[in-house]
Amino acid sequence: MKPLETDPDLKKTMYETILVGIDSSLPSTAALIEASNWANKHGGKLILVHAVYFDTEEFGIAPEQLDKRLKVGENMCVRTKRMLNSEFRLDAQSLLCEGEPATLIVEIAQENKADLVVLGTHGRRGLNRLLMGSVTSQVILNSPVDVLVVKKAGSEHPGEYKSILVPFDSSASSQKALDHAMHLAAINNAKLTVLYVIPRYEEMIGFFKTESIEKNLRQEAEKILDKARMLSANERGISIETEIREGHAAEKIMNIANQMNNDLIVMGSHGYRGVNKAIIGSTAERVIIYAPCPVLVAR
Repeated sequence: MKPLETDPDLKKTMYETILVGIDSSLPSTAALIEASNWANKHGGKLILVHAVYFDTEEFGIAPEQLDKRLKVGENMCVRTKRMLNSEFRLDAQSLLCEGEPATLIVEIAQENKADLVVLGTHGRRGLNRLLMGSVTSQVILNSPVDVLVVKKAGSEHPGEYKSILVPFDSSASSQKALDHAMHLAAINNAKLTVLYVIPRYEEMIGFFKTESIEKNLRQEAEKILDKARMLSANERGISIETEIREGHAAEKIMNIANQMNNDLIVMGSHGYRGVNKAIIGSTAERVIIYAPCPVLVAR
């Protein structure tokens, strides 16, 4: 891959204010470490948010539980700030709030003009996968800014990204994802791969795929990737690599990410090829659940 020849402005910090949703889960800890490593390497301030969910029925039976949970949350915030200071030399702001976590995270991101929200793959109530209704999926659905989803911490993802994958279908959502990925590639001097997955239309509408149809689908795929090449050349001056696969989008995205050992996937918030609903049932949801690396949802 050719060296990146980029506008110096692209080297500026991409995320100046980073909001991190914290709780006692392992994915939350992974998200916190990822955000802290980013802040250390690229700058930016951290805002930690811990929300204590208020369930009227639950606390009506045992109202003292609310005070206990607020106290536990307060202690968690204190411990987390001490850890960030000792291990990362970071001074973070922490906010202890009462209410629905997803709603509060979005509101606080707006109020503080956050550039990025970082979350683990699940939130309250012990959910162990991303589902519509969970904290993470609701934040992705409503966030005004990018959302970075992290499943596990590891030395292979220390807050910088050297191999970035962008699923691309020429939609406005995927173009925004490519734009953000190019900025990240410039900051990290990363390899950037753009992937288009040819859908299996025959499975959707039951037609028999002839050699002529196969050729037309390939030509369409090349046109779509030409759009990505044009955007990277004209807007960022960044060299990209392209890949074409055929099949189920989420499966192929994850296969490529594993094969190329990508350390970040950047996606738009709306599924694939014009799907106009976010998250539930979409390619984005399945990738976020099963991806081998962090996923950045571009807004």
